[in-house]
Amino acid sequence: MTLYRQLLIFTLVLFIVLFTGTWLAKLKTTRMFLIDQLESHAQDTATSLGLSISPYMAENDLTAVETMFNAVFDRGYYRAIQFINIEDKVVLERILPVRIEGIPEWFIHFVPLEAPRASAMVMAGWRQAGQVIVESHPGYAYKTLWETVVSTTLWYGIMGLAVITVGGMGLQFLLRPLRRVEHQADALCRRQYEIQENLPRTRELRTVVEAMNRMTYKIKEMFDEQARVAERLRKNAYSDSLTGLGNRRYLESQVAARLERDKGGAKGTFLLLQINDLQELNRQKGFQAGDDLLQRVAGRLRDLTQLVPHGALARLSGGDFGIFLPDAGLEDGRLIAQDLAREFAQLAVEQLTLTNNVGHVGGVTYDRKTDFGQLLSGADTALRAAQQSGTNAWQIDSLAGENDAAVRGQGRWKALLDQVLAEKNILLFVQKTVRSDDYDTILHYEVFSRIREESGGLLRAGMFIPLAERLGLVSALDRIVLEKAMQIDAAKLGADQLAVNISASSLKDPAFRDWVLQSLRTLPATAPKLRFEFVEYSAVQLLDTVRDFGAQIQQLGHGYGLDHFGHGFSNFGYLQSLRPDYVKIDRAYINEMTGRDTDSHFFVDSLTSVAHSLDILVIAEGVENEEQAALLRGLNLDGIQGHFIGQPEEAGSG
Repeated sequence: MTLYRQLLIFTLVLFIVLFTGTWLAKLKTTRMFLIDQLESHAQDTATSLGLSISPYMAENDLTAVETMFNAVFDRGYYRAIQFINIEDKVVLERILPVRIEGIPEWFIHFVPLEAPRASAMVMAGWRQAGQVIVESHPGYAYKTLWETVVSTTLWYGIMGLAVITVGGMGLQFLLRPLRRVEHQADALCRRQYEIQENLPRTRELRTVVEAMNRMTYKIKEMFDEQARVAERLRKNAYSDSLTGLGNRRYLESQVAARLERDKGGAKGTFLLLQINDLQELNRQKGFQAGDDLLQRVAGRLRDLTQLVPHGALARLSGGDFGIFLPDAGLEDGRLIAQDLAREFAQLAVEQLTLTNNVGHVGGVTYDRKTDFGQLLSGADTALRAAQQSGTNAWQIDSLAGENDAAVRGQGRWKALLDQVLAEKNILLFVQKTVRSDDYDTILHYEVFSRIREESGGLLRAGMFIPLAERLGLVSALDRIVLEKAMQIDAAKLGADQLAVNISASSLKDPAFRDWVLQSLRTLPATAPKLRFEFVEYSAVQLLDTVRDFGAQIQQLGHGYGLDHFGHGFSNFGYLQSLRPDYVKIDRAYINEMTGRDTDSHFFVDSLTSVAHSLDILVIAEGVENEEQAALLRGLNLDGIQGHFIGQPEEAGSG
């Protein structure tokens, strides 16, 4: 029962007690007054009648006496009038039966009124002739008492309704700060930190509100500190403080994680960028000039690679930068290298460098299993060749003979994608995600999409999604994947939740969003609940759009999560606003977890604490062995996914 109801009932009980006491006191007072009135009335009548008939008794005129008896009895309201002589014999008597009309019987029994008797002597000359006895009729007294009780009860009833109405409104007004405290506490449970600016005037309530505000501040500070610790650990271990890009360790871990994930189907581009004469620039113009140049180049790199999923940028040392573009082909690498060369020329025009020869770019493409060392060596060789080619030159080579899919031109890619869209030729594979402490409990299956090329081989989504983004076809591809996912039978799948990766940029299409929401409303009962996964970097760029979409699908019983969490260098504070159902930690951190004393272990531990403080599940992707799984269990992660748990299988293949 709410405090408001308790206080209202308590007030009502107090009013009833007060009313009952007042009512009983009023009843008793009125009853005693009426009894006194009846007694006085009877005595006055007896005295008056005794004096009136005394002269007639002296003459022994009983007829006149009887006439006066009748006159008095008829005009008054008496129960009985008697004349008794000195021998105690009743000479005259008039009696009126007690009939009380309009008064409830229970009231008469509840409030007894004893009719008082009064007497007066009757004289005949100097001798006593007898006495007159008068007994008042209680009917009038009962009627007066009943009317008093009814009017008093009615009045208190009206006052009671007024007390409930006005008191209820008053209590609501007085308890508004407590309702705000309740709302504040509920928000705190949802990890939303609301502060009451308007403090109540009531001292006790003001103290409660101030205490609640202090607690909210403290909890918010704890969350912010957790986020700062996680970010500080990551930046210290994996980022370059000047440019905000990753460092060599970060780049190496991202390359290793991606190549391990792709295994036999590896494909991508690796670029090295080198700024010339950086030390001389620092000597002649100062270190600030060199820092400004590096930051300008870093910003341009971000702009050029933001549409490449899972790409990684790093400042390796001095003026050397590494750019890893998984699933990007030769043409993508050439476009980026050309844009960088044009940026070098612009830097020279703006006189941000000492010479026109600002820098060079060298790179390699690969279509086979390789490693970071081979990519770095190949890109370095290409960089030296570019330096020999001339001012601001670039060169991209190949690690080995590339297959047809790797060197496919944009026109051929577009033709293939158009054919896929027309025929809806997308195959779905699923991989299970399980609880970290119970491998038999499946949290969900994740969908991986594949398309079939002309030769019959299967191409991963990462190989065609970047171009689909640039061609504006990604929302159409996402729609086909979702249509096929919605047709999967949850019973045959073996889980009631299915995670589907879609591009955050698809949400910018209003028609796509409307179609998704309408489809979720009419989803067949046999279909699993959907969990939409967005790459963290893309989701942060479209934070408001993803948050609004996520809130809508959560209302429909579905959910969403962030994939490759920690891959970028975003501030973790956005989690408080976004509130996904879960996050999947990027496999690069999992691959580096070789013990409890590693930076990755501390980072994942801090990241998990931040997410759990917001009631967000944490899942590790790319778990390849029992050692990693054991370390993750010790960090209290909620789920794990990877080849250690199970290989992707074609949807519907069992």
